[in-house]
Formats: sequence, structure tokens, C-alpha cells
Amino acid sequence: MIDPSNPVDFLVRGITSAGRPFRPSDWADRLAGIMSQFRPAGTRPASALEYSPWVQPTLQNGDRCVMVKGALALHEPMAYAFLLNFARDNDLRVEVNPQTL
Repeated sequence: MIDPSNPVDFLVRGITSAGRPFRPSDWADRLAGIMSQFRPAGTRPASALEYSPWVQPTLQNGDRCVMVKGALALHEPMAYAFLLNFARDNDLRVEVNPQTL
């Protein structure tokens, strides 16, 4: 698992270690929505529906995912740890430094 004191970019894939899809199906949008308030200092969302640049929902190979930038840990370490704990607590697959970030 990722060490929160050594932040890296990671992808939370909506597939459990047993290979089952994580439910509800909109979990990635909900999780990224919760994290939308965390953004670089001095930036504001263009609209009320804009995600944080550090936490983005995505679809990869048909799987719902959330991409997380390691920069989040430098500004909001508790939010970064929350995302890691969410993945661990829900037995979701995590990929470190994915190519798409």
C-alpha cells in the first residue's frame, strides 16, 4: 500500500481484489465530488460542478476509477490519507503512478 508520508500519483480502480465491480455505480463521481473543494491555493472552480484538479473521476478499460495526484498530499494530507483509506477499506485495486495522470 502507498505510504501517505511519501505521496505519489495513484489510480483507485472500481474493482475489488476479488474482481467484482464496486457499487454504487456512481461511486467515482461521488468521491471526486466530495474532494472537489481541495484545489491549489488561489484557484476557484469555473462552475459549481467542477472537480478538483487533484482528484478526477475517469473511466478506464470499462472500469470506473478515481485519479489522485500526489500534490494533494502536500496541500491537504488528511484528504490524501482519506482517499488511501477509502480504497483500502473497500478492498479496491490501487495502481501507483498510472500513465494517464
